[in-house]
Amino acid sequence: MMLSSELLSAPLLDHRGLDLEAASRVTYVLQQSFRYDYERPVQALRQRLVIVPRSRHGNQYRRAHNLEVDGAQAERRVRRDSRGNVVTALLAEHVASSVEFRLAAILERIRDHGPIVVPRAVLDSPGLLRPTRLTAADDRLRELARGLTVSSDTPLERAERICAGVHAAMSYRDGVTSVQTPAAAALASGYGVCQDYAHIMLAVCHLAGLPARYVSGHLLGQGGTHAWVEVLVPSGRDAMAAALDPCNGCRAGSGYLTVATGRDYSDVAPTSGSYEGTSRSRLTAARRVGVLAAA
Repeated sequence: MMLSSELLSAPLLDHRGLDLEAASRVTYVLQQSFRYDYERPVQALRQRLVIVPRSRHGNQYRRAHNLEVDGAQAERRVRRDSRGNVVTALLAEHVASSVEFRLAAILERIRDHGPIVVPRAVLDSPGLLRPTRLTAADDRLRELARGLTVSSDTPLERAERICAGVHAAMSYRDGVTSVQTPAAAALASGYGVCQDYAHIMLAVCHLAGLPARYVSGHLLGQGGTHAWVEVLVPSGRDAMAAALDPCNGCRAGSGYLTVATGRDYSDVAPTSGSYEGTSRSRLTAARRVGVLAAA
């Protein structure tokens, strides 16, 4: 599929009036930008972007994409990390006043090509079972985990119980946490945003012996990027990734578009980097995501 201005500017369907779960195929458009403005010129800009969705994630496919850089001459290196995420490293020796990174992508979901199946050995992966700095447990998290762990539950039932429990334990509030806030601190305050809910759920899953990973992506109808959790559960001879959104207390279905997975936010931060100079920077982000077609 070729990207064109006509395709990218085509009117979006109102996803609220569509039964996306029943659709055989759904086509989405994703446009995202990050602009950094500097008071004075800066040198040796090193930027890491994790914003290009992987070529396939379960029944989600990336059909076409383009990543543009404006404002500076930048060397580009694209690689896949150990989890299959698309990581773009950009190196610019000089930025006069601003630099902007713009992504345009067309994604497609084919209902019958799911779910996300992985080798059964993943169930014992240390990277999915061990806590990180952002998901380390404290007494409050251990208490929450004890209250949500029922021995008779199947792994999937336990994961769904944890998702609902984390949703009930928190209230959504922007501006009270940051991407560096650990799960324990967010739970203690009782307030946070999607990445806090995801970190708390990951911490509880680890305590409950469930392998799980952080998901960075997009949710239709939401203004910014979103975060949720995939819990790996047995499925025949393999394992299946069950996508659950503790922020909204539900399964993550066809209104969710996955970009990357990791142990926590720090693995899949959409944009991060450094530069040389004394100038302060200001980040402006924009995003447009929606449904182009559903049948």
